[in-house]
Amino acid sequence: MASDKISVLLGTTKGAFLLSGARQSEGWRIRGPFCNDWPINHVIGDAESGMIWAGGGGEWFGAGLWRTPDMGETWENIRLTKGTMDDWAANDPDFAQMIGWSPQELPFRDEFAQIWSLGHAHGTLYAGTRPANLLASRDGGLTWERVNGLTDHPSAESWNPGAAGLVLHSIVPSPKEPGKLWVAISAAGVFATEDGGDTWERRNRLSNAECAGHSDHPAAPAGGETGHCVHNMMRAPGGEDVLYQQNHHGVWRSGDGGRSWEDITEGLPSTFGFPIRVHPRDPGTIWTLPLNGDMQGRFPPGAAAAVWRSTDGGQSWEALRNGLPQEGCFFTVLRQAMAGDAREPAGIYFGTNSGSVFASFDEGENWHEIARHLPTILSVEVLDRASA
Repeated sequence: MASDKISVLLGTTKGAFLLSGARQSEGWRIRGPFCNDWPINHVIGDAESGMIWAGGGGEWFGAGLWRTPDMGETWENIRLTKGTMDDWAANDPDFAQMIGWSPQELPFRDEFAQIWSLGHAHGTLYAGTRPANLLASRDGGLTWERVNGLTDHPSAESWNPGAAGLVLHSIVPSPKEPGKLWVAISAAGVFATEDGGDTWERRNRLSNAECAGHSDHPAAPAGGETGHCVHNMMRAPGGEDVLYQQNHHGVWRSGDGGRSWEDITEGLPSTFGFPIRVHPRDPGTIWTLPLNGDMQGRFPPGAAAAVWRSTDGGQSWEALRNGLPQEGCFFTVLRQAMAGDAREPAGIYFGTNSGSVFASFDEGENWHEIARHLPTILSVEVLDRASA
C-alpha cells in the first residue's frame, strides 16, 4: 500500500527546509535549515530517484547548487560562481580558516550571482540564473554548460531587468518531447526551443488587438505583445501545448505553445500577482493568488486572503477563502511559492513571505496552515514518491 506521506520542499532566505506529513491538517514535521543558511531560491526533487536539488546563492556566497540523495541527511555543494566571501578569504588567511575556505576554480567565475530556478526532465537538470542564463547538466548537477542558443538570442541586448533583476525563473519542459522547452525571463518574456536549445523563438504575441486595451502601465500589453514581465508560467497536462502565465499585468492562456496569448484576467480582483498553478490532470483548472497591485503594497486585496480558481480555462473565476485569514492579511506569495501534488483530489500548497505554508487537500475548497514562523518563503514544490 502506498504511503500517504508527502514532502513539501521549501526554499527560503535562510536555507532549504523539508516539510513532511500526510494529507491532513495536522502532524506535519519541519526539518532544516539546510544548505548552510544560503538564500535558496528554488528546491525541486526527482520522485523516481529521490534526489533533491536546491539552487540559490547571492553576492556573498556566489551562485551554486546543493543536492541530497537521502532526503536531507547529507548535502553536497556545487559552487558555480564566486562571491564576496571569496575575495575576503583570498586576502585574509584567518578569515579563510574560520570559514574553511580554500581556493578553487569555479566554472563560471563571476558571470552571475544566483541560481534562481531549476527544472528536471528527460535526464537533464536545468538551472536559470540571475542575470539570465540557462544552464544544463546531464550528470545530476555535478557539471554544467551554458545553453548558448538562448544567451546569444538576437534580442538579448534589449532584455530589461524587472525589479528583482534580469532573472530566468520559469523552466517548462515538455513531458514527452525532450527537445521542447519553454522558459520565461523577467522582463524579456517567453522563449521556446524545439531542438534541444540550439535555437529559440520569442513568443509573446497577443491573440488579438483587444487584449492590449486595459491599461497604460509600463508592464501592460503593448505593441501587439503581452508585456514581457512574466512572473510565472506552467504547461497544462495533455497532448496539446497549453500554457498559462501570471504576468506583471494579467493572467494569460496560450493554446498553441506560446505562439499567441489570450488575456483571461477578467473576473479577478487584480491584474497583479506572482504564482500560477495548473491541475495535474485537467488542463482547464488553474489557481492563482492575486495581490492588490505592484504600487499598493503587494498583499491580498482588502487584506483578505483568497486563492482564485478557474475550471474553464480562465473564462470564469471563483474565490476560495475557507481557512485563509480574512482580516489584517498583508503577506505576499512570490512567483515560485505555489505548488501541487497529483493525488485525487489534487492538493495545492503555497508559502508566504511571513513564513507560513498553507495547504488544501481538496483542490482549494478548504485551507490549513501546516507550518508557520519560517523565514521568507521563496519557493514551494512537492515531492510525492508514492505517485511516481
